Amino acid sequence: MPGANLRPTSNHVYAYSVSFLMHETLKKCGDNLTRENLMKQAANFQKFSVPLLLPGITVSTSPTDYYPIQAVQLQRFKGETWELFGEIMHAESC
Repeated sequence: MPGANLRPTSNHVYAYSVSFLMHETLKKCGDNLTRENLMKQAANFQKFSVPLLLPGITVSTSPTDYYPIQAVQLQRFKGETWELFGEIMHAESC
């Protein structure tokens, strides 16, 4: 990205995370790069760790649930940095 702002933004974090997950999906496909196999592999991640996600937050998908991230953790700004607090909240527990 010539000329891009060198300071990380949420767009950079999102793009890196999505491309990392796509790379893993393609690796799982092996030589069978059909749409059917790509969708099968994308729909079968279980507690997969992706760099740049908070520790303890993972990606899980299934053939009936394509929503990959279903957990959050609260944080607050403390002058110059962010501070995590509380437990990770999972959608399943709500």
